[in-house]
Amino acid sequence: MQIAEGVQLVTFAILSVLMLGAALGVVLFANIVYSAFLLGGVFISMAGIYILLNADFVSAAQILVYVGAVNVLILFAIMLVNKREDFKPMKNALLRQGSTALVCAGLFALLSTVSIVTPWSISTAMPLASSVVPLAKHFFTDFLLPFELASILLLMSMVGAIILARRDFMPDNISGDTSTQDSLTLPERPRELAGK
Repeated sequence: MQIAEGVQLVTFAILSVLMLGAALGVVLFANIVYSAFLLGGVFISMAGIYILLNADFVSAAQILVYVGAVNVLILFAIMLVNKREDFKPMKNALLRQGSTALVCAGLFALLSTVSIVTPWSISTAMPLASSVVPLAKHFFTDFLLPFELASILLLMSMVGAIILARRDFMPDNISGDTSTQDSLTLPERPRELAGK
C-alpha cells in the first residue's frame, strides 16, 4: 500500500465518522437549531468524500447549494417562524416507534445487501483533470429542463418561507372600510410590548 492510499483511507474514515456522528445528532437532538447546524456538518463531510472521489464540481456544488442555500434557508425559516407549540403525548407511541424501527431496519438490511452484492470495480483509466466541462455539457443539453425546474422549486420554497414568516402580521379578520388602505401593502397587527 502506498502512502497516498493510506492517507485516502484515513481521510475517508475520518469523514465517514464525522458524517455518521452529525447525522445521528440531526436525528437525536431536541433543539432544531442544533440539528440544522449538524445537517450542515453532514453536507460538508459529504463534500469531503466527493473530493476524495475526484468530483470537484459536485463537491463545490454540495457546499454552495446545500450548506450555503438550503441549510441557511432552514435556519432562517426556524428563526423567523418561531412558533412554540406544546406537544401532547400521542396514543400508541410505542407501537409507532416499533413500526418505525422495523422500517428503518428493513431499509438498512436492503441497503447493506445492495452494497455487498454490487461489484464495485475500480476503473484504471485516468480521471479527467476537472469534471466541470462534462457536467456543464449535460446540464445545458440533456438535463436543461430538470435544472431549470430545480431552480424554480428553490424559488418557490424561498417565497413560501417568506409567506410563513409574514403570516403573524396578518390580521385575524378583515372588516370595515378597506378603501383607505393601500392595496400593495400587507396589513400588520399592532406590535405588543415584550413585558405583557
